[in-house]
Amino acid sequence: MVLGDCLLNVFTVYAPQSGKPDEEKESFWNEVFHLVSCIPQNEIVVFAGDMNGHMGSSNVGHDGIHGGFGYGSRNADGSRILEFADGLNLVICNTLFTKQEAKLVTYVAGPVKSTHTHTHPFNGPFFRDYPGEPLPER
Repeated sequence: MVLGDCLLNVFTVYAPQSGKPDEEKESFWNEVFHLVSCIPQNEIVVFAGDMNGHMGSSNVGHDGIHGGFGYGSRNADGSRILEFADGLNLVICNTLFTKQEAKLVTYVAGPVKSTHTHTHPFNGPFFRDYPGEPLPER
């Protein structure tokens, strides 16, 4: 999609669920990594969809990628998402600002609460950080 003089690459993804074999998850993320790494750095990259991982509320070890406003605890799939974002210089947008729990939690089943990312492109979970462009203030 062309926006003014910028090219916007939008990916809608549904990553393998937590119960799937690690080989399937690694294959998925490796394929997506390869696709994105082929996009020139001057083009915008946005992801939207369900990444099927919990990145948690802590951004320790992931400053500049995770804004510190997630939900709950990080799981192995969330760590995989953070590594993916780090490897491509992407930022997880929905962790850059605070949200009310009622709007943050998108899945409830009995005592289990979690947040999934189902957003439109400009509020997608990832975008590429451009040198010289500041991140939104928290």
